[in-house]
Amino acid sequence: MEIKTDFLVIGSGIAGLSFAIKAAELGTVAIVTNKEKIESNTNYAQGGIAAVVDKTDKFEYHINDTLTCGAGLCREDVVKSVVTDAPERVEELAKWGMEFTKAKSGNSTNYDLGQEGGHSRRRILHAGDITGREIERALIEKAGSKKNIKIYENFFAIDLLLKSKIQGSEKGERDQCLGAYVFDVKNNEIHTFRARFTLLATGGAGKVYLITTNPDISTGDGIAMAYRAGAKIANMEFIQFHPTCLYHPEAKSFLISEAVRGEGGVLKLKNGSTFMEKYHEMKDLAPRDVVAKAIDTELKKSGDEYVLLDITHRDKDSLIKRFPNIYDKCLEFGIDMSKDSIPVVPAAHYICGGIVVNSFGETNIDRLFACGEVSCTGLHGANRLASNSLLEGLVFAHRSFVKISELFPEIEDKPVSVPSWDPKGATESDESIVVSQNWDEIRRFMWSYVGIVRSNKRLDRAKRRMDIINGEIDEYYRNFIVSGDLLELRNIATVAKLIIRCARLRKESRGLHYNIDYPERDDKNWLKDTVISKHS
Repeated sequence: MEIKTDFLVIGSGIAGLSFAIKAAELGTVAIVTNKEKIESNTNYAQGGIAAVVDKTDKFEYHINDTLTCGAGLCREDVVKSVVTDAPERVEELAKWGMEFTKAKSGNSTNYDLGQEGGHSRRRILHAGDITGREIERALIEKAGSKKNIKIYENFFAIDLLLKSKIQGSEKGERDQCLGAYVFDVKNNEIHTFRARFTLLATGGAGKVYLITTNPDISTGDGIAMAYRAGAKIANMEFIQFHPTCLYHPEAKSFLISEAVRGEGGVLKLKNGSTFMEKYHEMKDLAPRDVVAKAIDTELKKSGDEYVLLDITHRDKDSLIKRFPNIYDKCLEFGIDMSKDSIPVVPAAHYICGGIVVNSFGETNIDRLFACGEVSCTGLHGANRLASNSLLEGLVFAHRSFVKISELFPEIEDKPVSVPSWDPKGATESDESIVVSQNWDEIRRFMWSYVGIVRSNKRLDRAKRRMDIINGEIDEYYRNFIVSGDLLELRNIATVAKLIIRCARLRKESRGLHYNIDYPERDDKNWLKDTVISKHS
């Protein structure tokens, strides 16, 4: 079946939904999401949105904190414009129904402002410790009120539709995106979505790693699709490992927000000694890469399985009020954070690289935009400052809308004959073990060889294994009818290959990329992005 729409939005997090709400004023919007509409990285965000809304804070402070954290690779013009646009975007979100936690007293705004690692001031707007869940609620309700928006749940985008594949293209001509092939998981059908403009807002790829804070949907779908279509990809070596994921055999990737350290939480070894003072002057409020690397180092030295996050000096009532979700979740596993230290380990959390876009979210493929974690805007550089990610999604969704508003009247919806999906003789698979085996192997060797600390030898091993696995997956994909599990495997394999490729190219250590064979930062040769494509 062919479905025509003015705007195809792939992903239902903060970037996709906020763009769709605005785009609905121009035309019809189809949102496809490979699980339920509420299932997104945004929904799991605990911390909040960084914005200068207090009179004691300044844009220049937020800008400097972002640039410092980015280790020389931030685009300063992007940082300045995102930071200065933040208050307006936050207020817009509040008007749409987002309910931020309000302050009783103590600052010059009516918002309760938190502080997180790398920030020199309190500037994190939040909704308790379930900010992402509250954002999703507000945006889904707002989108639901728009008659021009239709959400397709359990629809998995397979590949982008390209003009060059359908009509051919002249040498040197930019390719153009015409929509996407999408798999209807429940009905086992593949549909053709035709669109004037396509926005990738699929989030990150944490499931490439064995231990992650991300939900199961974070399989790098947007990055993989864009790469296969010929889009430029950058800085995939910069994987942010969140320092504090709850360590418990029955806890599935539960994040202990950085805000816990912002409110006085202290990291300790099992023997009760502190250690962050050895690694950074900001101690427990050091940037995430510093804290994650410090924990990794201490665990390797001690042989322990986890470190402890201690906030027992705070009274119980204040902890329950500030961190109700975290408090209840810890209690499920017999941990009373008002009395007990919380066992934590680092976990793959965020990709600072992604699809290369300009200041309006445009890729190098015409009519294809990308926003949020799937993109590489230049805001984060080599390391993301805490709570800048939700902000980036909001700001670039708005900018994409602004740009598309200019282009939309000039774009004619010319009738183009797009072929239906052709399975080319594919049959039902009787060996699903191939999918589960490769899925498990990729995640394990990525964790071991391409994790927080890397080496040339480890990266070479990872590349050799990835080359073999990608060959197996390509053959399997060609021969058998697609399934949701196969599509996810294909995408994490593609993203794993891109991470390894970028990590092998960068011959230095900077931000989130640490290679023991090149332990120093090299501004002379590597003060630049690592840009790749399938054509390079």
